[in-house]
Amino acid sequence: MLTENPTAVPATLATRHLCTAEFEVGGGIIGIGASPFGDQRLGYISGGRFFGPRINGIILPGGGNWSRSGRLGDEASVGTFDARAVWQTGDGDLIYLSYTGRSIIPDDVRATFSDPAVPDADPSRYYLRIAPVFETASAKYGWLNGILAVGVGERTDFGVRHVIHEVM
Repeated sequence: MLTENPTAVPATLATRHLCTAEFEVGGGIIGIGASPFGDQRLGYISGGRFFGPRINGIILPGGGNWSRSGRLGDEASVGTFDARAVWQTGDGDLIYLSYTGRSIIPDDVRATFSDPAVPDADPSRYYLRIAPVFETASAKYGWLNGILAVGVGERTDFGVRHVIHEVM
């Protein structure tokens, strides 16, 4: 049996900025409803853009986020993501992106999300994190096939913005 060495220093986790992705969610969120497995919703990706030091382009329409939510205690909801999208780089290469993730949204913040007259809540008031992976046939962007990334998200008036970092 393996035991932990109490004097060992754990490895650090380093990241570097990969890009910022702005997903447009046209038509809003489609509420599928609460089943015994949670409240299922779908957000259709109608477009968007991504930009960073090594990769830039547009987010093609047709992807989506199938999210499921439940309760985390008495004052917040918790959610999971199952999202897929296709990105097209500025030079025409295609990148398939899929991600999972978690959200924790206090009830008072969620109430502001459903009222278009109320400005978006400060992102520091809720938790929205993703773990994207990439797949491409592009020789130029093939390095994406070997990385894991993490992102911090925020709700916007057009959908969602994720600041994505490559895990080194």
